[in-house]
Amino acid sequence: MIKSLTELIKYKDFFYLLIERDIKLKYRRSFLGYLWSILNPLLSMIVMTIVFSQMFKRNIDNFPVYLLTGNIMFTFMRESSTLAMGSVIRNSSLLKKISVPKYIFALSTVTSSLVNFLFSLGALFIVVIITSVKITFACIFIFIPIIEIYVFCIGLGLYLAQASVFFRDIRNIWSVITLAWMYLTPIFYPLDLLSETLQYWIQRVNPMYIYITQFRDLVLFGKLSSLSLIIRGLFFALLMLFIGIWRFKRNEDRFILYI
Repeated sequence: MIKSLTELIKYKDFFYLLIERDIKLKYRRSFLGYLWSILNPLLSMIVMTIVFSQMFKRNIDNFPVYLLTGNIMFTFMRESSTLAMGSVIRNSSLLKKISVPKYIFALSTVTSSLVNFLFSLGALFIVVIITSVKITFACIFIFIPIIEIYVFCIGLGLYLAQASVFFRDIRNIWSVITLAWMYLTPIFYPLDLLSETLQYWIQRVNPMYIYITQFRDLVLFGKLSSLSLIIRGLFFALLMLFIGIWRFKRNEDRFILYI
């Protein structure tokens, strides 16, 4: 990891260039451009609120904010992991021509997705103001779940990036996994709607539940999550980062044979 950080500092200008490229490509030829980072979560929230609010309105206070806090966090994970998965293959021509750390492509896609996520916080702020959610001092700790999920997504992105080089079908498999993952995460429904057994396992083995709950506690309820929840979130983030780096470094020398 120390060697990787040293390489990243050496290639920081190239890293920034990749992030800028990814962001520009996403909004290329778009009339509203970066405004879509705010409009997309807002429009999704409006549609999902109309669909689900009647179903869960008695169980959830301030459903729009509850929904949006979960949706933008999960969207960041899904978008960053999906883009990182194809990052090595998409940049195969560069890898064959210049000598750069191969992980930098996955890292840049996750970071560009983080920038889009930060833009989408503007949509959340608008909804918070409209729905009269009290903004408390606890909101300054919003960086904790954001950093945790960012580190988690880096590890996940690195793992998927190296796996997709050898198994191209993983993209189709991953779309099914993320769909199931979304329904097993309380984004638009309350956790107590599920059986006690399912609640138990979701709370303990679903990292997205941990990050979304921390985020909601700060934004919606104006409080810092329990220390145990923060530690569990950090544990999953570091574990995924270790697995991602380990698998990527182990297989990166063979990429040239498959891309």
